[in-house]
Amino acid sequence: MKLASERFSEEDLKLISEAVKKAEAKTSGEIVPVVATVSGRYDRAEDFFGLVIAVAALSLAWLVFQDVTPAKGEWASGLAVIHLSLPAVLAIIALGFALGSATATIFPFLRLPFIRKQEMQEEVERAALEAFQRFRVRATAGSTGILIYVSLYERMVRVIGDDAISAKLDQETWGEVCQIMVAGMKDDNPAEGFVNAIEKCGQLLSENFPIAPGDNNEISNELRIID
Repeated sequence: MKLASERFSEEDLKLISEAVKKAEAKTSGEIVPVVATVSGRYDRAEDFFGLVIAVAALSLAWLVFQDVTPAKGEWASGLAVIHLSLPAVLAIIALGFALGSATATIFPFLRLPFIRKQEMQEEVERAALEAFQRFRVRATAGSTGILIYVSLYERMVRVIGDDAISAKLDQETWGEVCQIMVAGMKDDNPAEGFVNAIEKCGQLLSENFPIAPGDNNEISNELRIID
């Protein structure tokens, strides 16, 4: 999986920064774009994949090494003779689980079938709130900061406004901004998605929070990247 920093060229970063500057020229709002490689750890999904590999490895070993031999003699019980000892079975399970979990860590797409959408949404929401605090979106004088948080692995977007913005614009208002950003990710062009989403965000903000005399740029315009 590519890191977020590998998805954006220097030209992309410049375009996004210029888009923020242009959007903020019409509003007292402060737009803070953030992109993360992934929002959640998803350990449970890795464990599930490890369990699947462990079961598959044990099944394969069972088919290869077990020996069903008809017992001979008048007093034969007819029971199968198994050549896999208990320690061998336990070792196969442990090794399969460890290898499966490690593989899912290295190749994150393998854990996707084991992650519930609700879990992804919760992780993205949590990470977005952390980014809101980390990048001091709440530090603006007029409480007019707004975060555009994009998580590439989950392909999800969250827009979070500070108190003054939330009082006038509810979460549904930002639905179009999220859709624009998601469209950019689907087209494998997150930079263009950011530029278009920031432009739309600026339009919405300028209608309710027009630029005020003496307005200062309180938060820098660059894209924040969380690898």
